[in-house]
Amino acid sequence: MSAIETQNWGIIGKSPKIQEILQIIRQIADTDVTVLILGDSGTGKEIVARAIHKAGRRANGPIIPVNCGAIPEGILESELFGHEKGSFTGAISRRAGYFEMAHNGTIFLDEIGEISLQTQVKLLRVLESGEFMRVGGTQVQKANARVIVATNKNLQYEIQKGTFRQDLYYRIKTVTITLPPLRERGEDIELIIDSIIEQLEAKYNYRFGSIDPEVITRFYQYNWPGNIRELKNMLESLFLLKKGERITTADLPENIRNSIGGVSGLPVPTHKSAEQIDRELIYRALLNLHSDMEEVKNLILEMMPVMRRHVSYKPQENPIGDVSEYVDVPEELLENLSVEKIEADAIRETLRRFNGNRRLAAKTLGISERTLYRRLNKYKKEE
Repeated sequence: MSAIETQNWGIIGKSPKIQEILQIIRQIADTDVTVLILGDSGTGKEIVARAIHKAGRRANGPIIPVNCGAIPEGILESELFGHEKGSFTGAISRRAGYFEMAHNGTIFLDEIGEISLQTQVKLLRVLESGEFMRVGGTQVQKANARVIVATNKNLQYEIQKGTFRQDLYYRIKTVTITLPPLRERGEDIELIIDSIIEQLEAKYNYRFGSIDPEVITRFYQYNWPGNIRELKNMLESLFLLKKGERITTADLPENIRNSIGGVSGLPVPTHKSAEQIDRELIYRALLNLHSDMEEVKNLILEMMPVMRRHVSYKPQENPIGDVSEYVDVPEELLENLSVEKIEADAIRETLRRFNGNRRLAAKTLGISERTLYRRLNKYKKEE
């Protein structure tokens, strides 16, 4: 294991956002505060949960990861809290649940947004009092486990839909860590690749072949919707198929070879001429803009029906000045509107819904605060 992996508990990256996350881990590791980890699928939420566990005073205890989305709802309660003999058909003996297994350690509840409202009530009780009962039991049990939860869902949106309890949301978000997608971690990509290759070489016991520089360029031009998991799976496939041979662009999947997306936060190449650097930076900026526009367009189209159902609030002073009333346009006419118009109206409406709170507006829209600020500045200049 390299020095950086030892120091950062397996979290690879030098980008400002990753360094900020590492600092938060150091600050909260020795506490028992509940942590909510947010991020797209494949961004490494379980790695962060394990890092919090390893860095804290419970490191010698177990860490029990639970994928709540993979356990049928009918047995999830029994899996979490255990059951007594005879409590249901097939319960032939007493069984300890995951909370008991995590005694003096950490329980990591991944995909917490998938659990039912009934189970959410019982989970809230554990978080509030540290107490629970096994299914079919009559005696109160005490849970001595740190709780870390994660989701790739927008829980505030789930609260609006009535599928997630607001009181549970505020209880689990004592400390929130938001993992950036890989497309926003350009300066980390080569570090992550090196780490993955090191792991693959140890796993399969032979050397990885060399990588053509053009392949790395393609990696920077791809927006990685599957994030680190997608990168790791692709590299493992190349590792097994090439058997130590040089990897070229011809070996890459078609979607990566022909990508028009891109990543941000890229390091500036110092071995090229100023003209080449300027041209590449402009090209990358255009790719980022295209990717942002497509992302925002798709999110707005998905959210339009929900936004129309939530217009009963009283608008207050808007932080970006007077804006026109939101126009409820029939969906069949949306294609006749420009993406810019749809985007501007939706962002303004969302800001009004949250009384000008830009952080909440950005989370609801599913875009970064940086993207939101950039759009607001653009609208100010156009007014």
